[in-house]
Order: sequence, then C-alpha cells, then structure tokens
Amino acid sequence: MTEMFTSLGTWNWLIFGFVLMALELLAPGVFMFWLGLAALLVGLLSFAINPSWQTQLLMFAVFAVAAVPLWRRVALSHRSASQSNPFLNKRTDALVGRVFTLEKPIIDGAGTVRIDDTIWRVAGPDAPAGSRVRVVQADGASLTVAAA
Repeated sequence: MTEMFTSLGTWNWLIFGFVLMALELLAPGVFMFWLGLAALLVGLLSFAINPSWQTQLLMFAVFAVAAVPLWRRVALSHRSASQSNPFLNKRTDALVGRVFTLEKPIIDGAGTVRIDDTIWRVAGPDAPAGSRVRVVQADGASLTVAAA
C-alpha cells in the first residue's frame, strides 16, 4: 500500500485531476470539479517542487477543503448577478401591473393587445378597442386584464 503512495508523481495527479473533471461533465454536481482542480494544483506544484507523498496528500486535502469556501463565494456572486434581472426568462411576469391599449376589443372575455412587436391574447371584462387595460395576471401566453 505504501508503494502506491510513494509512486504518486506529477503525472498521476494531473491525470487524476483531468479524470475527475471529466467525471463532472458526465455527472454534473459541482463536486468532482473542485477535487479535480485540487489534484491539478498538486500536480502543477509537483513540477516546481518535489514533495514527498505525504506532502502531496496533505496538499490535496488542503486544496480540496479550500475549494469549498471558494465555490461558495463564486456561487453567491453568481446568484446575486442573476438576481439583478429577476424577470429574466419570465417575460410575462414583467408585464403584470403595466397598462396597455387594446388592439382588438374584448368580446366574451377574449381580446388582444399589442406589446412592443408582439400581439398577446388577453382575457377580462368586455371592453372596446382602444381602451386602456392593466395586466393583473400572466398565465403562459395569456394575460388577464382589468380596466385601467
């Protein structure tokens, strides 16, 4: 068993790191990536210095443990950046509360309104074309409106 550890070399760590990163591609979970990064760092440092196998294992453990707070910092900064636009991929939610002019009258609870370059189906109380309506609910590609 000790022979296996004493044979740990630079190339073993680099290969181990790439294998772990490849496993991350096959089964994403953002766990193997950081262990792979730690193994790559040990491999790269082993090029510069020639540490003993005990030191290599210790470096791997330290880098793997240090990767957790690093990942948390990256994830938190990414989360705050994605919260800067809360309606990203939720276009209809951004329309709630806005007022528009009916393009076609609402007859029997159905009509249309033009928003930018798109015509949206609206549901609500009957109203003539040209009336101002406020979007009160968005449900898929249909908007529920009320008189503004």
